[in-house]
Amino acid sequence: MLKKRIIPCLDIKDGQTVKGVNFVDIRSAGDPIELAKRYVKEGADELVFLDITATVEGRKTFAALVEEIAHEINIPFTVGGGISSVEDAAVLVKAGADKVSVNSAAVKRPELVYEIAHEFGSQFLVVAIDAGLVDGEWKVFVKGGREATDIDVFEWAKEAEALGAGEILLTSMQHDGTKAGFAIELTNKLASDLSIPVIASGGAGTSEHFAEVFEKTKATGALAASVFHFGEIPIPELKKELSKQNIEVRI
Repeated sequence: MLKKRIIPCLDIKDGQTVKGVNFVDIRSAGDPIELAKRYVKEGADELVFLDITATVEGRKTFAALVEEIAHEINIPFTVGGGISSVEDAAVLVKAGADKVSVNSAAVKRPELVYEIAHEFGSQFLVVAIDAGLVDGEWKVFVKGGREATDIDVFEWAKEAEALGAGEILLTSMQHDGTKAGFAIELTNKLASDLSIPVIASGGAGTSEHFAEVFEKTKATGALAASVFHFGEIPIPELKKELSKQNIEVRI
């Protein structure tokens, strides 16, 4: 049985780690290199870095940061933000990223998923989905969660898998930063629909929330930000708690 993964997420803006609530109210959370090194020591299984204000102009700066991260840590890490072509992905691969994450650009042009997977392999590609409730239905949001589409979350996830996505990073915008728990029903349905791994994101506030998402859904990983950045849930203690509840994790 695959061990469940604990994944800190570092949202990067102007070279610093930041964190918001429901995708707004951004505040600083520290230096990304120092945080990354700390998470390696604490036993994180993977890391995710998202350039939340990515632009063509800023990509070189971000690539330099990715290169520095690759030199400093020895666990897999995913990089996302503003990737809209195979060339964009190649820059980050060359800088040392283990995986890239695509979101808005792939929604706009689904062929991007196939192109990157075809070039680098499915195992290299994560499709991130920002899910929000619109009239009681889960719809895909783009542009950092600022813009709703009429695309059904479950249909888009299936299409992304068919096009070659190796993994789905699913964030519930309603739960993001609230520390009230993951979107269990949403995550369970989506993870049950797919044969590729799903990472649950949005809403972690306690160790019990992690246990719940692993016990009640088929998510293979759980991602969080502020509870890790600000020391509210130390990763070693979290893993001990999960292990006590017979949830397989890497200690």
